[in-house]
Amino acid sequence: MSAPSIPASIPAHGRLPWRLREVSSRLTESVLQPVSPYSAAAFRILFGLLGLVAVVRFALNGWISQLYVEPAYHLNYYGFSWVQAWPGWGMYLHFGLLGLASLGVMLGYRYRLSITAFFVLFTYVELIDRTTYLNHYYLVSLLSFTMILLPLNQVASLDAMKSRKSRGSQGIPRGILWLLMAQVGLVYVFGGLAKLNPDWLFHAQPLRIWLYNSSDVPLIGGLLREELVAYAMSWGGAAFDLTIVGWLLWRKTRPWAYGVLVTFHAVTALLFPALGMFPWIMMGFTLVFFGPHWPLTFIDPVRQWARLPRASFKRPERPALIEPHDWRTVIAIAAAAAFLLVQVAVPLRHFAYPGNVRWTEEGYLFAWRMMLTEKTGQVVYRVTSTSDAGTKLVYPDEYLTPAQLERMSHQPDLILATAHLIRDDFADQGYGQVQVRADAYVSYNGRPAARLIDPTVDLATIQPGIGPKYWVMPEPIQRG
Repeated sequence: MSAPSIPASIPAHGRLPWRLREVSSRLTESVLQPVSPYSAAAFRILFGLLGLVAVVRFALNGWISQLYVEPAYHLNYYGFSWVQAWPGWGMYLHFGLLGLASLGVMLGYRYRLSITAFFVLFTYVELIDRTTYLNHYYLVSLLSFTMILLPLNQVASLDAMKSRKSRGSQGIPRGILWLLMAQVGLVYVFGGLAKLNPDWLFHAQPLRIWLYNSSDVPLIGGLLREELVAYAMSWGGAAFDLTIVGWLLWRKTRPWAYGVLVTFHAVTALLFPALGMFPWIMMGFTLVFFGPHWPLTFIDPVRQWARLPRASFKRPERPALIEPHDWRTVIAIAAAAAFLLVQVAVPLRHFAYPGNVRWTEEGYLFAWRMMLTEKTGQVVYRVTSTSDAGTKLVYPDEYLTPAQLERMSHQPDLILATAHLIRDDFADQGYGQVQVRADAYVSYNGRPAARLIDPTVDLATIQPGIGPKYWVMPEPIQRG
């Protein structure tokens, strides 16, 4: 249907606002347009299944104990020091409940309760210790929070089976799928933008290091030692991240793009096992880019074989499920838009800080900056007591596990948090007020080790916060 012409009675200076209102009206109508609920249901099922698999992996690999029970101390996020690991069996119970919540989401059983429990339980685990941060943990928290407010249980759920009146034929607003696509797509877009830096493009770092370390892979191990392969994968990875969303949105290229996506993530899963479930999560979540009814392509043949009624979706006569001007609709659309704006702003916050984010790590987390740096560090603390003129050397492995130490040794915030652990421990031992300084050396992306922390600053007096960290040393001179 063609757009209506501007009434002649509207003066020229008022035509732009009229056009904006018309565009806004059409956009709102598209957001509320009812579509098949089967894609949303498939997203819910895959989300719950992947959550359940993650819980089983943690249990089988002993990670519950290793990451949350065994450490004597945990390094918290700023403002979340109240989030602590449960003692002893408490963490096992916590993960057991998380597994049940995942199962509830997958089966669509009391969906709202299940997904709310999943969000609370999963995010609590994520907040216990900053050294366990992974990008896909953050993505799962964001998606589970969003899913609390989305009706993803209208079909293929125990809730729908128990409901006296099936709501599947009513459909869901198209905007729900758009919101899920936007959240998943932002991971790729910002991941690609972050790769537009000299290290990645002109020095193939850190891929040159990682590929060389993976050269024992059967058949292709020899190729991974070649510098040209590292450059090809660096440029190819940046191109993939920056363009894959566009190819998935275009119907003609969508199947081919998804094939490339699966191949890309399968290769990265093979070469970089440390990525964990991230490749599989993205393979599953990106299916939301296909049509709203894509699961029926696989369901209908099974139904025909079993001689069951065909799943159908009849578009209502109304163009929208909800009245566009209803106050609840306006609030819902505004909240979704604000949420997405925050998701765009958070990855860009590093521009508000001085220095290179890959060195200072100010604004590095929650920004989809994936596979950009290979960092190693060494930290020794010098502790001076006001009641004792002597200085003691303290090594962080006296407080942290090897896994915590590996992450802490090159992140300024965590070096500061460990200094505070040492300060408090010395106070408990009766040393009174102490000064804690750090000799911290970090090498990243093949550079020589350089000081990360100003050795003259007493970290015991520095309070954590979101402001610039003047006690972080300037970045070493860039390679030519």
